[in-house]
Amino acid sequence: MRNIFDDVLCKINEFRTPCCIGLDPDLKYIPDSLKGIALANHGNTRKGVASAFFEFNKAIIDATADIVGIYKPQMAFYEKYGPDGIQAFMDTVSYLKRKGKIVIEDAKRNDVGNTAAAYADSHLGVVDLFTTAEPVYNVDLLTVNGYLGSDGIKPFVESAQKHSKGLFVLSKTSNPSSVEFQDIAHGEYGINYMLMMDLIRKCAAETKGASGYMVAGAVVGTTFPSDASVIRKKFPDCFFLVPGFGAQGGKADDVASCFNSNGEGAIISSSRQITYAYLQAGYTVYDFAEAARNAAIQMVKEISAVL
Repeated sequence: MRNIFDDVLCKINEFRTPCCIGLDPDLKYIPDSLKGIALANHGNTRKGVASAFFEFNKAIIDATADIVGIYKPQMAFYEKYGPDGIQAFMDTVSYLKRKGKIVIEDAKRNDVGNTAAAYADSHLGVVDLFTTAEPVYNVDLLTVNGYLGSDGIKPFVESAQKHSKGLFVLSKTSNPSSVEFQDIAHGEYGINYMLMMDLIRKCAAETKGASGYMVAGAVVGTTFPSDASVIRKKFPDCFFLVPGFGAQGGKADDVASCFNSNGEGAIISSSRQITYAYLQAGYTVYDFAEAARNAAIQMVKEISAVL
């Protein structure tokens, strides 16, 4: 039985890198040239901002499409602008799919029962119309907050299995304050993030694909490499989404512990370090796509060196 992570591994092998580029558009960093065109076409409106986001994303994708096979748009930056922003998200996903990319939606959806099933249907599956059904967001993978328990994970697993999609459940995240809850130990029961890993396996143990990975992976940040090493050794059948590289402080050496001994099992994501690389010395705002390309090439080199 194949699953989404068999496809992910194929894409990683095709591009010879597990690197992923995050697409998190922020208006204050969008080049003035793109903002000016959007303002002229749509006025001072949310639609205008959304238009600038999409054009920015297209330029970044075009500049890096031959370097990586996986992209991760963060829904919050689009939802912030309501329906127009969400349309920019959907347009970005469609553009990526036309280029044959794996798309991870970073939305951290979180609920239980019928509500979780509704999220799973819209983001990973299909929604019912009057006489047919159709996909809405059409992404390949979705980040999920599973800290409500198994009934907040199982509906996503079921939808992922049914529609050949996947999910990444928050386990040991890259933010500094994650220790306030995720690192709490409960004596014989263990540390919270390890309990979450046990729960992921309990919910998805029967979903392994040809490559041996469950349809439910885990979010494990680069900023806690020793924790990642412990998780990896105990859960070799769980694919990791590894944020925190670059702007959040994660280094190439930090990600090595996220991979299995064969160099597989993890996707390394970087957002601001790539998309806003033009803010570094030596570039102008007109070089934003070129700067992103160079930053992506450098990331691939650094990750390859530790693999």
